[in-house]
Amino acid sequence: MSYAVAMECALPMPLVSTEWLANNIDAVQLRIIDASWYLPAEQRDSAAEFAQQHVPGALFFDIDRICDRHSELPHMAPDTDAFATAVSRLGINSDDRIVVYDTAGLFSAARVWWLFRLMGSASVAVLDGGLPKWLAEARPTDAGDMPIPSARFDAVLRAQHVCDRHAVAAALRTGSAQVVDARPAARFAGLAPEPRAGLSPGHMPGAKQVFFKSLLADDGTLLPVDALRRVFGAAGVDLAAPIITSCGSGVTAAVLSLALEVLGHRDHALYDGSWSEWAATPGCEIIIDG
Repeated sequence: MSYAVAMECALPMPLVSTEWLANNIDAVQLRIIDASWYLPAEQRDSAAEFAQQHVPGALFFDIDRICDRHSELPHMAPDTDAFATAVSRLGINSDDRIVVYDTAGLFSAARVWWLFRLMGSASVAVLDGGLPKWLAEARPTDAGDMPIPSARFDAVLRAQHVCDRHAVAAALRTGSAQVVDARPAARFAGLAPEPRAGLSPGHMPGAKQVFFKSLLADDGTLLPVDALRRVFGAAGVDLAAPIITSCGSGVTAAVLSLALEVLGHRDHALYDGSWSEWAATPGCEIIIDG
């Protein structure tokens, strides 16, 4: 692909198709990120799997390392300096266009999309359907590492994209925003255990439940806009009102956030501590159904 053509290729946001990525994979200032991550119980090594197979030119983003290393909560967002340092070492510049994918289709990639937006990136999108769709279409892959170019990423916090526990509690108390939980219905209801030891199942008082997988088609891509609206509507979510997304540890909440962006809903933030913090904090009310 020529330099002139590459510069004309605008990045669709917040989703790009596998066809778009295949056509623009050599574009100038395009950086592809593998953000694959698994729950601890799955006992999978995302870095090792990346080394064996990834989209050509991709870089590996470790959610459990590029995080707040001082927090007892899992993979909380780091501060701007730590994020900027880590991302610069990956070879990513502030003005690069970024496409994020994962090996599940649409799972942890949304978390890294959200992180880059939180840190000020103006051009970041998720690969719809991720690596499974890429492979199903017999597109090429690479193995091993690639040389990392020198880069400088300057992070600027966009605080409107994140909520802490106090803001969530205030929203629940006053009704100023809806809390929408991406966990499965059984965990939300308190009828199935949490994957993290010691955490009670259940949900926050007044929270609504939209399982993140209910927003996905069979091939791991995001549902069409009309179908997304129906899923949120069936859960009683008012798409004209502010929303706080939550989940177990702030990963699949970002899938809800991504879907809201696709729907044109801009007044939403992600509760970074999510259930891992809420359920472990004395005094935070937990509702168990039945």
